[in-house]
Amino acid sequence: MVKISKVQLKQLVEAAIFVADSPINREQLHSTVLEGLTLSKTALNDVLKELTLDYQARGIQLVEVASGFRFQSADSLSPWLSKLWQEQAPRYSRAMLEILALIAYRQPITRGEIEDVRGVSVSSHIIKSLSERGWIKVVGHKEVPGRPSLYATTKGFLDYFSLKSLSELPSADTFVEMQSQSQAQHLFSSASANSSTDDAPLVQSVEPDVINVSATDEPEQLH
Repeated sequence: MVKISKVQLKQLVEAAIFVADSPINREQLHSTVLEGLTLSKTALNDVLKELTLDYQARGIQLVEVASGFRFQSADSLSPWLSKLWQEQAPRYSRAMLEILALIAYRQPITRGEIEDVRGVSVSSHIIKSLSERGWIKVVGHKEVPGRPSLYATTKGFLDYFSLKSLSELPSADTFVEMQSQSQAQHLFSSASANSSTDDAPLVQSVEPDVINVSATDEPEQLH
């Protein structure tokens, strides 16, 4: 086993997270760049905490999301950094946002259960789009006639919105206190600058209990 100084360890961990093309967790660090080194889990945790503090007051910050650690821009800089993307940010229909929110807050959930809440049928295109983005997946089948698929969100969904777990989703009380849709959008708008994905991201999720059910699934664009 090779020994490494704390300074070298800090540099190595920092560099590994920086060059990784996706969030990297502790286990991955141990099995790759730190393999063969004399290093305890406590020592690695201490280094990660130090690096997080080092970057706390800077434009780039070290954050932990569901899949691991990554560097991303500070939330407060999003309005300016978003100008780096020349293409217009994609807009998502109200129907898609409602369906994503229902899956996020009530998972695992079937398509039929989503339709019961919304009062309208669920577009297959929306389910396909959310699946292709890697935000939802089938996690099983409900033991009822027809065994419908059960949908749940993925780590990719959490990573996209800089969340470590579903427990960090806004609570129902948060949504009840909101006065307008624009306030609700702010909850996830910071993802537009700090997300590691190529396109500009989705801006909000909506608590199912306070969704205004649409009469149809005709897209209502968010601004």
